[in-house]
Amino acid sequence: MTENNTVDETEKKSDPSTTSPNVVDMLLSQKKDKIVDSETMILETQKRVWGALKKGYEYLGITDESDKFLRKNVFSKVDMVVLYVDLVGSTTMTLELPEEKLAIIISSFSQEMASVINLHNGYVLKFVGDAVIGYFVAKDNPLMAADNAVTCAKSMLTVIQKGINPILNQYDYPDLMAKIGLDFGQSIVVRYGSNPDASHVDLMGPVMNIASKIQSMAKTNQILIGEDVYKKLHPSTQKNFKQVVWKNNEWKYRSRITGEIYKVYEFTG
Repeated sequence: MTENNTVDETEKKSDPSTTSPNVVDMLLSQKKDKIVDSETMILETQKRVWGALKKGYEYLGITDESDKFLRKNVFSKVDMVVLYVDLVGSTTMTLELPEEKLAIIISSFSQEMASVINLHNGYVLKFVGDAVIGYFVAKDNPLMAADNAVTCAKSMLTVIQKGINPILNQYDYPDLMAKIGLDFGQSIVVRYGSNPDASHVDLMGPVMNIASKIQSMAKTNQILIGEDVYKKLHPSTQKNFKQVVWKNNEWKYRSRITGEIYKVYEFTG
C-alpha cells in the first residue's frame, strides 16, 4: 500500500499536466547564478568606486567575453537585445571639474555599468565616450534575453543612485544620472581585417541604430524599450511599462514589418 502511494506520487510529479507552470513563467525562472541581489551589487559597487577614488581601481576583462563570442561568430547573424546606457550631464562636468576627477567619474560609471551587464548574463560590446553598449544574445531564449536586459537596465539605475552617488557625494562630486534605451533585433558580426585573432570585430544592424535612437529620446533616469522587446516580456513585467505618446513628430521611425510608427515604451515602475 505504501509502495503504491509512493509510485503514484512520483508519477504525478513527473506528469507535466500536473506540475508544469505557464511556459513563459518556466522559461523566465531559469535564471543563471551570475545574477546577484541588489544589496550585494550596491555594496560591491561602493567598494569599487571608493577604490577608484582612492587609488584608481581598474576592472579586468570586462569586454573579453564579448570579444571571444564575436570572434566565434564572425559573419553570423545573431538575434539579440541591445542596450545603450549614457551618462547625463557629462558636458557640464567637463567644464566644471578637473580632468583627473572627470576621468575617474566617467571611468567608474562606465565600468560599473559594464559590470551590471555582465552580472545579468549580457556582453559588453564597447565603451563610447561616456556611454556603454551591451547586448543579450537571444538565440536560445528570446524571452530570457529580454527579461535579463530589462532587469539589467533597472539594476543600472539602482546601482547609480544607491551605489555610486553616495560615495561620490562624500567627495563633493555631483550625482550621476543616466538614460537607457533597449531594442530587439538581428545583428551581423563583422570583422575588419583578415586576422581572426587581432582584427577588430563589431556588430552591425538596424537594432544597433534603433536602440541608440531610443536611448537618445529618453529623459534623465528613464528606461525606454522598443516594441519588439516589450512583446517578449512576461505580462507581469509589461504592466510596469506604458507606451510613449510622441508629440510634434519627435519619433519618426517605422516598423520594417508593419510600416507603422515603431512603438516605444517607458518603464513606470
